[in-house]
Amino acid sequence: MRAVIQSLFVLLSLSALSLNAGASLPQKDSEGRELPSLSGMLKEVNPAVVNIATFSEQQQAQNPLFNDPFFRRFFNIPEQPRRDERPKKRQMSAGSGVIVDAKEGIVLTNHHVIKQADEVRVSLIDGRHFNAKVLGSDPELDVAVLKIDGKNLSSVKLGDSQKLEVGDFVVAIGNPFGLGQTVTTGIVSALGRTGLGIEGYENFIQTDASINPGNSGGALVDLKGRLIGINTAIIAPAGGNVGIGFAIPVDMVKASMEQILDAGEVRRGQLGIGIQEIDVDLQIAFELKNGQQGVLITSVSDGSPAEKAGLKPDDIIVAIDGKKITSSGQLRSQIAKRKIGDEVEVTVLRGEKEKTYDVEIGEPGDIAASSGEFHPLLEGARFENAEDGNGILVASVEQYSNAAYGGLRPGDLILSVNKRRVDNLRDFAKALRLDSDKILLRIKRGRAAFYMVIR
Repeated sequence: MRAVIQSLFVLLSLSALSLNAGASLPQKDSEGRELPSLSGMLKEVNPAVVNIATFSEQQQAQNPLFNDPFFRRFFNIPEQPRRDERPKKRQMSAGSGVIVDAKEGIVLTNHHVIKQADEVRVSLIDGRHFNAKVLGSDPELDVAVLKIDGKNLSSVKLGDSQKLEVGDFVVAIGNPFGLGQTVTTGIVSALGRTGLGIEGYENFIQTDASINPGNSGGALVDLKGRLIGINTAIIAPAGGNVGIGFAIPVDMVKASMEQILDAGEVRRGQLGIGIQEIDVDLQIAFELKNGQQGVLITSVSDGSPAEKAGLKPDDIIVAIDGKKITSSGQLRSQIAKRKIGDEVEVTVLRGEKEKTYDVEIGEPGDIAASSGEFHPLLEGARFENAEDGNGILVASVEQYSNAAYGGLRPGDLILSVNKRRVDNLRDFAKALRLDSDKILLRIKRGRAAFYMVIR
């Protein structure tokens, strides 16, 4: 009898949860009992979640031994065609996307879904197919904006990811393994995940809703069907879902989308500060209260917005626009959402007192800055324009930092980034946006010049 009562209590609780969350009206089973269901909400959202197929032609690879004349002569192998003469192989990959503007046919997805694609095809749940135009992308955030020409499209309303809390129920919708549209449910497992090395700007929503290969670019929605994130990555040591998935918060996605729609690209500004995480040793050295969190300002560039506003080295940033800051990744993500020229309210701990400053977001690359404002793979290094205007000087490198492990040394002169010549910090910032997975640097060290790849 007790087990029956407990079962009824759980059933009634779930039904109440479904009704309060606005997911849908409860359904009834064969005996007339009300059951919770997401079907009502999904009937509205599913038509706006699309499957994306990308097509590209790539040169077929060949065994490097075939380029060895001795090897070819020994095995009587004819001379191989040059790389640009080799036959091309057509490749296809699959992902997901979300229509956010039905009237204009605007579709959001991940940058890595459409990267290097020659053709992008969008398929709707009703069987219609459209060739999509790539309006622009943001590799550092892993967001791309597409456009399709279609009538009677459905769109998803944008939610507010800043109001999310750990424990909120969420629904992931996408195209895992190319199976077709699939719905999974879970909760928000964590917020503000950073330091994963997945993207240039990280402030992920973590969820246990099943996300698998093919879900990239799909929707993460709340129980009211509002888009709160774009699914982008998983931790999959066994190759499949283990309950740890990540989505880009919709407020960050929206900021990139608006810039792409306005100008075709995303331009991020900076404050002009060097920053460092606060570890236990720094807490003791700065006589901070046990558990005090924030980001330490290690330097302020001359003429920078930070200097003009009054920020100083040794200040500890504890909040941006009233939102608590606990890591450098979180700080970078908060600044990345703002447009150049916007003002942000920066709250710092100076000594034992908190002070607030209004700082304008400055143009990128005009001032010396820490690597954290350029690329996470270069974090720990500080760069300056070379005195003669030809290259970027590595002014300093922190011990045990990403830049140090990558091989950079103080005094290195960077001549090119990703095969693009860089004469100043503005060029440097632009060139680093071309590839978020690796950086190809041409460096002059002493009298020697060489290339370095940092992954």
